[in-house]
Amino acid sequence: MQPIAIIPRPEVVTPTGGTFAFDPRTVIVADEHCGTTARLLRDRLRPATGLGFPIVRAEPDAGGSIILEIDSAIAPSGYAIDVSSSGARLRGGDDAGLFYATQTFLQLCPPSVFRKMPVSGVTWGVPAVTISDSPRFGWRGMLIDVSRHFFGRDAIFKLLDALALHRLNVLHLHLTDDQGWRIQIRRYPLLTEVGSWRARSAMDRPDMRPAGRQPEYDHAPHDGYFTQDDLREIVAYAAERFITVLPEIDLPGHSQAAIAAYPQLGNTDEKLPVWTDWGINTHVLNVDDSTIEFYQNVLDEVLEIFPSEFIHIGGDECPKEEWRASPSAQARMKELGLRDEDELQSWLTGSFAKFLSQRGRRLVGWDEILEGGLPADATVMSWRGVEGGIAAAEAAHDVVMAPDPETYLYHRQTDDPDSEPMGAEPSVPLTTVYDYDPMPEGLSPEAQNRVLGAQCQMWTEFLSSERQMHQMAFPRMSAFAEAVWRRDRGLFADFEERLVVHRERLHALGIDGYERIGC
Repeated sequence: MQPIAIIPRPEVVTPTGGTFAFDPRTVIVADEHCGTTARLLRDRLRPATGLGFPIVRAEPDAGGSIILEIDSAIAPSGYAIDVSSSGARLRGGDDAGLFYATQTFLQLCPPSVFRKMPVSGVTWGVPAVTISDSPRFGWRGMLIDVSRHFFGRDAIFKLLDALALHRLNVLHLHLTDDQGWRIQIRRYPLLTEVGSWRARSAMDRPDMRPAGRQPEYDHAPHDGYFTQDDLREIVAYAAERFITVLPEIDLPGHSQAAIAAYPQLGNTDEKLPVWTDWGINTHVLNVDDSTIEFYQNVLDEVLEIFPSEFIHIGGDECPKEEWRASPSAQARMKELGLRDEDELQSWLTGSFAKFLSQRGRRLVGWDEILEGGLPADATVMSWRGVEGGIAAAEAAHDVVMAPDPETYLYHRQTDDPDSEPMGAEPSVPLTTVYDYDPMPEGLSPEAQNRVLGAQCQMWTEFLSSERQMHQMAFPRMSAFAEAVWRRDRGLFADFEERLVVHRERLHALGIDGYERIGC
């Protein structure tokens, strides 16, 4: 029987000796309330084992069942597993907890359980064990940038399966940027007709070039976007796995793809293409009423697709040069009695926060939205280190920790440039991600309660294929999942041992390409 190698590591794992073997009589016992989770478990167990695992309402007299049930004595999102030679009982404190119990149960199975066709030569079953577990944080997420390089539905479905396996519960979709607009907006068709296509892509970034060297380009056109039905399918797929999809419509910076489609959104008369370089772009949205209305109309369609409580509006890396030179922006500042352009962005953020609040949603943005003042109910995603998150939490704002470099998986994993795809510097090895603690030191008890959790980021400037994305994301995403779930520290050697088996699971899921990386 395979050793117990669960990632993220549960709070309490106690082997009790023996094995629960699967056979043609093994059934899944679940009431109607647990039906979706039971079906997902059955559909995962069936293909590789070749067994049926029928779902029944009552436990057979013969036993040998996998029983799913809700137990209100267990904390929300927590779960317990009891396996003996005669069967398994999976209990969740709520629906999410029960689902997490099934994901841990699958990791008790041989790794081949994740394959899509019958596997011979495997003894199917799980070790007898008792497990009790619950998450440390409520927000355990991952960002995938589909704007710089587009990844379609199948890639997102596979990523959602990986998030579910790691008991992560937020997928942050970075849908718009200077280099591409990836969400269909019916009212504004040019956003995808024009904004989803660029003529070429830079092969490096400005801060990586020697002084005076011009950028190099691949001269390969790049395009792609999600229809609204695509995104509804992704949202539904995620919801079954208790994952919230968080959409990001980045503004007022990182907006050249939108300006290329609708030039009236910009600050100059210059006709701009979708941007083909990386880095910080000086072209930003104007602050005219018509532009604000345009993005409110965009967000109305976004809200129809995504039921998430939070809506991300970006807010990062917004140079103010165009606003300083714009008579319209300066007139707006004078009209509102604002002291500077930082306050102008704060006013813009506040207008969208109010817009979302009126529709029962909450605004979240990168930590630059702190500059110039922040609306009372806005949530900060702290990426420029932890300082912004600390300041926001102490000021009674909810915070999601996402600091660069610890959670930025587009950094190199090693210092060997020949061992992996191009990545940002400095290197962020597996140990750094594993040792990351989402709770900053020194926070007051009240501020600690404001830290919702953390997420890791996969930016894709350098990653043009799903395989390259997997090479950079894994196994560091596995380490991040453990960091955001667990409470104990200093168990990296144990994690490495479990990772040996976990790599087999990831390979069976079709996630690989990182085996040669010395991390």
